[in-house]
Amino acid sequence: MKVTENNTLETSVAARVAGEDIKVGDHVAILHETVEFPSYLWGASAISLEAEEAVRVRVLPQYPGRFYKVIGVCLPFVYAKGHEGGVIGFDTRQQQLVRIDSNMAREVLRELRSKKKKKK
Repeated sequence: MKVTENNTLETSVAARVAGEDIKVGDHVAILHETVEFPSYLWGASAISLEAEEAVRVRVLPQYPGRFYKVIGVCLPFVYAKGHEGGVIGFDTRQQQLVRIDSNMAREVLRELRSKKKKKK
């Protein structure tokens, strides 16, 4: 059995990007999100916290690696369009964004489109 490998892409690294460095046309993905809970719901601590103090927890995104194309920036908000067509807003105070290599994004989108055509 012959196995062929089609490696047209080189390995790249997604770079963390500050909100002020994001521009229209960039491809971004969520690296992690910060979720805040009221301290009275936090029972995982041996010390007591002030009632008005928030407990911040860093979590991974629900869909890691899903990237979006930036269509507008009004800090702290970044508006982007997903490959399914929907528009999403990111709050850079709660979500750490990374910039995806544009060549990688184009290749992935090309592959997604070809798979959609095959299903039809």
